[in-house]
Amino acid sequence: MADGAVSFLLQKLEAFASREWNLQENIRNGVRDLQQELRSIEAMMRDADAKKDHDHQLKVWIQEVRTQAYAIEDVIDLFRLHQDQESVWRHLKMRRSISNLIQDINTRLGIIKQTKERYQIMVSTSVSAETNTYLNVRVAPLIPGRGDDIVGIDEPKRKLVSWALESNQKLKVMFVVGMAGLGKTTLARSVYEMVKERFDCHAWIIASKSKTKPETLRSLLEELGCSTEGSNIVILMHRLQNFLQHKRYVIVVDDLWVKDVWESIRLALPDGNHNRIIITTRRGDIANSCRDDDSIDIHKVQPLSPQRAKQLFYKKAFSGNGRCPSGLEEVSKSILQKCDGLPLGIIQIGRLLSSKRPSTYEWKKLHDSLESELRSGGGLSDIMRVLSASYEDLPYRLKYCFLYTSIFPENNPVKRRRLIRLWIAEGFVTEEGGKTLEEVGEEYLNELIGRSLIKANEMDFDERPITVGVHSLMHRIILSVSQEENFCTVCAGPNGNLADKPRRLSIQTGNFDASQDLTCVRTFFSFSTGRVNIGSNFKLLKVLDIQSTPFQNFPSAITDLLLLRYLSLRNTNIRSIPKSLRNLRHLETLDLKQTLVTKVPKAVLQLEKLRHLLVYRYNMKSAPFDIVRGFKAPKRICALKNLQKLSFVKASGQHRMIQGLENLTQLRKLGIVELAEEHGASLCLSIEKMPNLHSLNVTSLNKEEPLKLDAMTNPPPLLQRLYLKGPLERFPQWVSSLHDLERIRLKWSSLTENLIAALQNLPNLTELQLLDAYTGTQLDFNSGKFPKLKILDLQQLEQVRSIMMEEGTLPCLQKLIISRCSRLVRVPKGIDKLIHLQMLLLYDMPGTFVTRLRKNGGQFRHLVRHIPCIHSYNQGQLEDLS
Repeated sequence: MADGAVSFLLQKLEAFASREWNLQENIRNGVRDLQQELRSIEAMMRDADAKKDHDHQLKVWIQEVRTQAYAIEDVIDLFRLHQDQESVWRHLKMRRSISNLIQDINTRLGIIKQTKERYQIMVSTSVSAETNTYLNVRVAPLIPGRGDDIVGIDEPKRKLVSWALESNQKLKVMFVVGMAGLGKTTLARSVYEMVKERFDCHAWIIASKSKTKPETLRSLLEELGCSTEGSNIVILMHRLQNFLQHKRYVIVVDDLWVKDVWESIRLALPDGNHNRIIITTRRGDIANSCRDDDSIDIHKVQPLSPQRAKQLFYKKAFSGNGRCPSGLEEVSKSILQKCDGLPLGIIQIGRLLSSKRPSTYEWKKLHDSLESELRSGGGLSDIMRVLSASYEDLPYRLKYCFLYTSIFPENNPVKRRRLIRLWIAEGFVTEEGGKTLEEVGEEYLNELIGRSLIKANEMDFDERPITVGVHSLMHRIILSVSQEENFCTVCAGPNGNLADKPRRLSIQTGNFDASQDLTCVRTFFSFSTGRVNIGSNFKLLKVLDIQSTPFQNFPSAITDLLLLRYLSLRNTNIRSIPKSLRNLRHLETLDLKQTLVTKVPKAVLQLEKLRHLLVYRYNMKSAPFDIVRGFKAPKRICALKNLQKLSFVKASGQHRMIQGLENLTQLRKLGIVELAEEHGASLCLSIEKMPNLHSLNVTSLNKEEPLKLDAMTNPPPLLQRLYLKGPLERFPQWVSSLHDLERIRLKWSSLTENLIAALQNLPNLTELQLLDAYTGTQLDFNSGKFPKLKILDLQQLEQVRSIMMEEGTLPCLQKLIISRCSRLVRVPKGIDKLIHLQMLLLYDMPGTFVTRLRKNGGQFRHLVRHIPCIHSYNQGQLEDLS
């Protein structure tokens, strides 16, 4: 992690030196010396890591390096802070002070480096105990007679055995993917033992991180009984190919970490003869990148169900009879929640508890001390070593991003977009040519998901996560690492619990009063509903996220935090923001969602780096049409040329502002409310100048005011999401040309023309919602149309009497919603041909419609019996028709 701190800092120093080209010579020379020393120290760290040199003395040395790295970051931020202040004399004085600070740090770094060089002669080259323990845990599932640990794999085993033995001449590969400790090796071993005798030859190898390509190939040759002489990889590959030629083989490659290792094996494997390869890996990103044709499949291992988890836990904790005493049921349930279906955690914790007295006190003591037990030397340190291997394998940029999840409370889902914006504000996301920072951040998140470190909790229609999180045990581990590395201090009480010079603070319960010197803090979160007092002693703060705190007024001290990049006051009761907000020249995100703010002052126009301006709330007490309440923007909002996201802006009486939107060429997401009919053409002209727009949401002035949006001839080519709310006299023709459109929602459109014909050829449309959008009597879905639609949502189509779905239409439809269509008396004709339909949801439909779908005699029951889930809701009451 300190290696990451140094690498991250080197990146910041390079950016600082290139940006501040007019630095005084003594400061420039000092920065150059810092870079040189840090590169030398970085090389030492990587050398120590390669030798598995992790003893106490090295850890002390790393802590000293990290302290100096943070000190350098402080100097850079102090320089930037005083640049923003007006006093020339004070600025010159600070430059001299900064020069002295840099010299002091350079001196300390030189001493630290000398200490390491003297220590170098004592470095042990033996394999560390941590590596041995990791291997022991890996090999455990391979030892015969350990079947008592196998629970809940019958169905996936049956599926994989069937795959292995199916009559297919091609070489087939199955990646078994999942986070560490899920039982990938156990499952693969179980399948392997069942099928290996059906092949001419078979082999099992462990392709751990420490093995090179030649070593892995030699392991495979040895398992097959071939000669392993020589180190030339080409010779080894030829030898393997010659041996396997004309043979039927099954090979398991366990614990794959590096794609190149698999590629070297793959190139040596003959095709045909029903050959099978099973690869276990926690690197789902590698599996996905290898999936270039239909010969490669991926099986994602799932956590144990609650019932299976309890069965395994009781078997381990109560080895005598596998039964839990009634007095321990509640604490057992709580411990199982921490395990979250992870077999490794369940087995290790169960075994540890089996050695303790079966009392509520002993078990609760373990429950409350899980974090310390997971650390080195603790009773559960094996879990730590296995799970942390995935973290240690990350490049430094992803280590920081992953460790950031320790800031959030356990089992607290985090919005995907929020997390990425926070990473950007912290400086973790680096620019890449042709991509926005948000797009690069999305790639970082996808890689962490692919590596089975971050899990997607809730998926959107486009298969991107809405919220993400980490496994409970992994969260405990990164909390421990975060504390050790002084990355973040999680505080559940008063200031007395704070670490020495914390860099990031996460207040999760109680009140917080920032009365002490907190200059060192860069990031402050509050997840508590208690009182939070923000003081000006946070002067180097960059991220301030205090959602849901009981603020009635905007805290005045915030506008003194001149380096602030991210500010969220979401879900507070503030009503206005001060003009002094102009001081926050570095602000990139201003999140005022679900506040009472309805107007943004002109001062915001001086925030030239602003990328996300979110000022709106949902008023659920209003009529459905008026739920979204936006804000009045300054007429010259177009001055904020770096804006990526702007929502929701009131357009009423703002014609000049609407015209000026054409200058926001970087916008990815735009939300407009209260659009008058006469301003529709101007909005269309502005939108045409937004080539990067991905999401457009427009609401008319009221339910009777038409949306005039036909004037667009060149719509944004990358538009993916379109939300139109309000009457449409005719459907905008430009919508039919949107090749990338994935979601369209039309509400209160009241169109008389054939909507379906206008949308059916959109090649990437995945979700379609029509709410009071059509006044015709019939909807026709023609064969071969809507090739990718997965979700069809039909609401309040009061005049529709029948829906016709020809065979071959909607081939990918998974979810059909029909709501309050009062004249529709039967399910769509052709619904029985929708073979991928998983869910039919009905809301407040006529009684005859529902009766005809019921089991035991429903007239149209035979048309829907292939649908796994059928739910009917009548005034909130659920009837399960599945």
